[in-house]
Amino acid sequence: MELILLCLFAFLAGFTDAIAGGGGLIQTPAALVLLPQYPLATVLGTLKIPSFSGTSIATAQYVRRVPVNWLLIAVMTVIAFCAAFAGSTLLAHVNSSFMKPLLLIMLIIVAIYTFTNRRFGDHTEKGHSAKQQVIYSMLISLVIGFYDGFIGPGAGSFLILSFIGLMGFDFLKASAHAKFVNLATNLGSITFFSLTGKIIYAVALPMAVCNALGGWLGARLAILKGNAFIRIFFLIVVCATIIRFAYDVFFRR
Repeated sequence: MELILLCLFAFLAGFTDAIAGGGGLIQTPAALVLLPQYPLATVLGTLKIPSFSGTSIATAQYVRRVPVNWLLIAVMTVIAFCAAFAGSTLLAHVNSSFMKPLLLIMLIIVAIYTFTNRRFGDHTEKGHSAKQQVIYSMLISLVIGFYDGFIGPGAGSFLILSFIGLMGFDFLKASAHAKFVNLATNLGSITFFSLTGKIIYAVALPMAVCNALGGWLGARLAILKGNAFIRIFFLIVVCATIIRFAYDVFFRR
């Protein structure tokens, strides 16, 4: 019964993550409740497999329909992989909860700005040179890659936000590029957790199939509906992230 519920949550996570990021907000709490007998690092390591699976399928859907900058992708994936590996390594030794109050404040600001600024998420030409684009992409990959390996929930949404705010991408293009970076961060974490034996494959593999199905459906819907739909979904995910972090900060002991 636990595995069936985990697979259901994995499908919902893949669907949500493919559109606006934040799939970890769905399957991570579910896994922590349904797998209380396992250490935290083991649960988080196991969830990286379905996350990678769903993101892979969503990425394949986006790349066929949305133009991507392959130079930026190449630079970002290498850095994101290394940063996520480092973040997961630190997670094994340090509690990540001290960062959540700061992230909560940041997310509230993001939600208010996205809601009040109707043009946020439309394409905005930043006029960056090729060198500036590479520098910004390296910064995004380093910071959010480390965050995804260390804390995790909301990383996809933070990637989309960074591509819009720093690079001037619209929501659809930002989602497409975010998927590639998310693939690299998941792979970095999977490498670490595999080497340390913290993945339960009997749970991870069925969840991976369901997450992939959700990712396929979510990506197709996002491409079909376009920017306005992704913007609304992004706001929903950011608000859900705020609620999750607020609970962790104020009520969780």
